[in-house]
Amino acid sequence: MLLRGNRVAMKRITRNALIGSGVAAGVLGAGLLSTAELMFRLSLDVKYSHWMERLMSAPAAAPYLETPHRDAAEEAEAARWFETAKQPVCLRSEDGLKLNGWLFDPDCASPAPHLYAITMHGYTGGPAEMAKYAHRFARMGFTVLVPAQRCHERSEGRYIGMGWLERRDLMGWITLIVASDPEARILLQGVSMGAATVMMTTGEPQLPRNVVAAIEDCGYTSVWDQFLFNAKHMYHLPYRWMGVPVVSAMSAIARRRAGYGFKEASSVASLRHTIIPMMFIHGAADTFVDPGFLDRNIAACAGPDRERLLVPGAGHAMSASTDPDLYWSRVTAFVERVFGL
Repeated sequence: MLLRGNRVAMKRITRNALIGSGVAAGVLGAGLLSTAELMFRLSLDVKYSHWMERLMSAPAAAPYLETPHRDAAEEAEAARWFETAKQPVCLRSEDGLKLNGWLFDPDCASPAPHLYAITMHGYTGGPAEMAKYAHRFARMGFTVLVPAQRCHERSEGRYIGMGWLERRDLMGWITLIVASDPEARILLQGVSMGAATVMMTTGEPQLPRNVVAAIEDCGYTSVWDQFLFNAKHMYHLPYRWMGVPVVSAMSAIARRRAGYGFKEASSVASLRHTIIPMMFIHGAADTFVDPGFLDRNIAACAGPDRERLLVPGAGHAMSASTDPDLYWSRVTAFVERVFGL
């Protein structure tokens, strides 16, 4: 889940930086580049983690963190289960990073054999925020893996890939499972940036047939689209003469330093090669990732088995908490149908 309070504080810090650099007054050139550099560092470069500490401690975060969770009791139970049941597991990424995660045994009396679920957390989050999802899948009989995405929790890395770099990490986790159990049948699930990671992974040419289905919850169409949406709706940058140049410059910086550009990091492009059953979920009241991305992602998906769930009144990454009965009835029915449970 993206930390909603961080958005407010980041918006204030970034706006002050814009004014200080003269960009807000319409100064282009060096001002745009310095703004892009600042936003790249704030958003993707964890070397500047002191910015994140300021964001997390900002008083403006409080109203967002008080958003009611109608599944609060389940979240508390899942958090206790997560801490007592987790088993450490690690992996070396293709670019040499040590990645860490947590493994969970099925939490039911008679689990079906060879069932695995991998659930991916969002930007600035961590495995623990996926506890309720992991617990649900464990109770269905899945062995559950919850990785810490690169640059998060105990996993190494400097630059966040917004799902694009992480798709190769997820391929590594899938390979690890298949190597230990060639008969594995795997479910992929992710929220926010984790959802983008899942969608981008499903389009990989080397995706093993062991991956049976995937669920994405509030993912974006591409990193380019997401940063443009945030530039307009969070920072109120004029779209054409400021938003596009700043995001374009950020993309150039990301390509030079992190090895990817924002346009190539596309869920839509990946979904055009996706043939497994997919479930697409979004909150109708999401102000951080455009709910309109939901139907664009569905339309791009090449697979014929596609389910759609738009949860009324749900904000970003809040669909399961806003209407848990609707959310889990649909998710459970999809998983049971696809896996024959």
